[in-house]
Amino acid sequence: MSDVMKAQDLIISLGLKPLPWEGGFFRETWRTDIEIPQDALGDAYSGARSAGTAIYYLLTPETVSRMHRLPSDETFHFYLGDPVEMLLLYPPERATGIVTFGQDIAAGQTVQFTVPGNVWMGAHLAPGSAAGYALMGTTVAPGFDFDDLEMGDRAELVSKWPDAARLIEVLS
Repeated sequence: MSDVMKAQDLIISLGLKPLPWEGGFFRETWRTDIEIPQDALGDAYSGARSAGTAIYYLLTPETVSRMHRLPSDETFHFYLGDPVEMLLLYPPERATGIVTFGQDIAAGQTVQFTVPGNVWMGAHLAPGSAAGYALMGTTVAPGFDFDDLEMGDRAELVSKWPDAARLIEVLS
C-alpha cells in the first residue's frame, strides 16, 4: 500500500460530503455559538447569522467550484495537494482577477487569500495536477448559510466579464 494519500482517502478520513450546487467536497469543522442579529447585518442577509464558520474543502480533477458569491468575506486556506486556480469577478467595476493557491510561494502561489463579499468566484485544479486533489479550508464571517449562496448564471457572467468567458464556461 502506498503512503501517498489519494482524494478518496481524504474524503473518507475527513468525513467529506459532496457540496450541493457548488461542487467539490466539504465538511463544516467550526461554527461559533456567537450570533449576529439580522438587524445588525442589513438587507444582504435573510436572518441572524453565526459570527463565523469554517470548513474543509476538497477539489478533484472531476470537480470544480462553480461560479458563486456570498455577501460575507471568505478566507481560503491551502493545505495540500495540487495548485488551485480561482477566478474572481469584481462588480461593479467588472474587473477580473486570478489567484493561484498552492505551496510554491516563490512562484506566486498563495496559501491564504480573502475573497471580499459579493465578488463572484469559481475554482478548479490548475493544469498539470499530480496529486489528483487539492485540500483547502475556508473561514467565513459572518458565518456561512446556504440561504446566502448565489450561483452564477453563465450567460449573464460572460456578458458582464467577456474577457473571462473561457474560464467562466469551465466554472459554470
